[in-house]
Amino acid sequence: MRGVLTGLRRDRRGVSTVEFALLAPVLIVLYFGVGELCEGMMAQRRVAHSAAAIGDLVTQNTSVSASQMSDIFSAAAIILQPFPTNSLQQRVTSVTVNAQGNPAVDWSCATGGLAPYTVGSTYRGLPSGIVQNQGESVVVSEGRYKWSSPANYVVPGGIALAQTSYFQPRQSGTITGPQSC
Repeated sequence: MRGVLTGLRRDRRGVSTVEFALLAPVLIVLYFGVGELCEGMMAQRRVAHSAAAIGDLVTQNTSVSASQMSDIFSAAAIILQPFPTNSLQQRVTSVTVNAQGNPAVDWSCATGGLAPYTVGSTYRGLPSGIVQNQGESVVVSEGRYKWSSPANYVVPGGIALAQTSYFQPRQSGTITGPQSC
């Protein structure tokens, strides 16, 4: 009996199979995790690009109508492809410094279940130095997206992605927006 146990202890056949069985699950999870990470990063880039695009398209005009805003939001949804757009939320807001020196909402349009800001309300969250003097204006474009991995293997709940961009009007001091969106 003792000779059999000593022989088993010295036998190295099958060691690589055991090592592979121990490492394979870790390597498979790592492989799928890197794939999902890359796809999530691509989704974040597309959300950032769509938020920048809607702000850029608005600031190229002196005024925008509700139908133009609808077209701009549609263009941003196309930028997000091949990702599904059912959780894409977008908002464009024109903010001007009022007589009291506070940033106030001139107009706001939103889509995807995101509520527009109330006209005349004080806009909170502008970085300092973007607009300072009375009458100065800035267009704030926001994009929000809930990215869910198709595999749902490593990131089962998905990740909320968001991007806010700020643009100065190009053609005039302020941009006239639609009465309602």
